[in-house]
Amino acid sequence: MSDLKKEILDHLGQEVFCRLGASPLHGVGVFAIRSIAKGSNPLKSRLKHREILFSHEELKALPPGVRKQIEMFCYYDDDGVLISTMGLNTMDFAIYLNHSKQPNLRMNKDGSFEALRRIKIGEELTMDYDHSFDDEHHFD
Repeated sequence: MSDLKKEILDHLGQEVFCRLGASPLHGVGVFAIRSIAKGSNPLKSRLKHREILFSHEELKALPPGVRKQIEMFCYYDDDGVLISTMGLNTMDFAIYLNHSKQPNLRMNKDGSFEALRRIKIGEELTMDYDHSFDDEHHFD
């Protein structure tokens, strides 16, 4: 077996914890497909990326459809918009995490995620937007 096949099998066996599904909280959500241990990162990816802060002014000239995608899938506040270095033609489960004031996941300062407690199979993964983005969320 090739080294690449071994890497992929290891990723599938050790790092895949979630699926997307219809959320009772809001639209689409992220759900555990196996138990997730407290302290682990259930959204670890093989892709290395980070988020870059753009001002609203820098994005103003983009086509309206692209700006709408950014509003739907990128985190933003009055200061600007965080856009992944992967762009918008890839999928990152993190954009489907719904808000909760009793979250089971948090985003660390380095952009990684951490389970705040054991998460059971079938449970929706949530984060507190207010805590992660220093903002007030109005969809409780």
